[in-house]
Amino acid sequence: MLSRRLIRIKTFKVLFSYELSGAGSLDIAQKELYTSFEECRKLYYFMFNICSFIIRIAEDRIETLKNKFHPTQQEANPNYKFVNNGFVKFLGEQAEFRKICEKQDLGWAEYDVFLKRLYSSISSSDYYREYMDSEESSFAQDCKLFKRIFEEEFEDNEMLEKILEERSIYWTDDLAYVLNLIIWDIDSISKKKRFNYPDLFINEDDRDYAERLLRAAILNYDDYMKLITENLANWDSDRLVLTDADLIVLGLAEAVTFPEIPLKVTINEYVEISKYYSTPNSRIFVNGLLDKLIQQKVSSGEIVKTGRGLQDGETKN
Repeated sequence: MLSRRLIRIKTFKVLFSYELSGAGSLDIAQKELYTSFEECRKLYYFMFNICSFIIRIAEDRIETLKNKFHPTQQEANPNYKFVNNGFVKFLGEQAEFRKICEKQDLGWAEYDVFLKRLYSSISSSDYYREYMDSEESSFAQDCKLFKRIFEEEFEDNEMLEKILEERSIYWTDDLAYVLNLIIWDIDSISKKKRFNYPDLFINEDDRDYAERLLRAAILNYDDYMKLITENLANWDSDRLVLTDADLIVLGLAEAVTFPEIPLKVTINEYVEISKYYSTPNSRIFVNGLLDKLIQQKVSSGEIVKTGRGLQDGETKN
């Protein structure tokens, strides 16, 4: 489930918190890292679970309009295509999925106002009207509709962001990644009619990578920080941004600890993360200093890359 990019981001956040607090232990930091991983999977189930709650809002809306004192002909004879959506029925038949959501309290019942606004946005969209007006009735079409909902309705949604912030301190930054994963999985469900219960890691190499990266960064933090401050040209060390420093520490830890990861991949990944989690000038600073320090360690023999292309970024990340 977790990409290497997301593992790097979460490791960076744990390292930053660990060093900022000035307390704790490696074991505590590792537990915090795994908690953040598990929370990402919980968000995946939470967002998938919204589908059935949207349908309930639609059903309530239909019943309200039908029971008006003088309903229109359309209100008295509603189109039930959306509330009978086959994709949502499929989700409702997944006993393990329902069990996970109930056990972890991943329901949406308390967010009635948000759900009503969400349904209003969906039902006023062109893609919804096209779906409702179409004579086609298929599982693939039903999946496609909810794929569009996840593509169109949740990113940059301020009300949703507030809900996620209230539910978990980990969730807001994970939303875009989880939405993309859900969109991909809806495509898979459309073809295979099988729900994906994601493993936390794509493979055991990623589990090993996460554990060793954090450990290497924490155990070597003081040495790497000393190296950073010694190589600050025309820069006051007191003004060194901690986020930049921690990204460089992680980059050094990765370059030294994982001989199979190309140096360009390591540098590019932490430069990319700096664009979102540090200052506007961090990209240039992290790129320049991390590259300089890595080259020093290559020259000293502390970093040894094995395999064709590993020094120029042509292979495994």
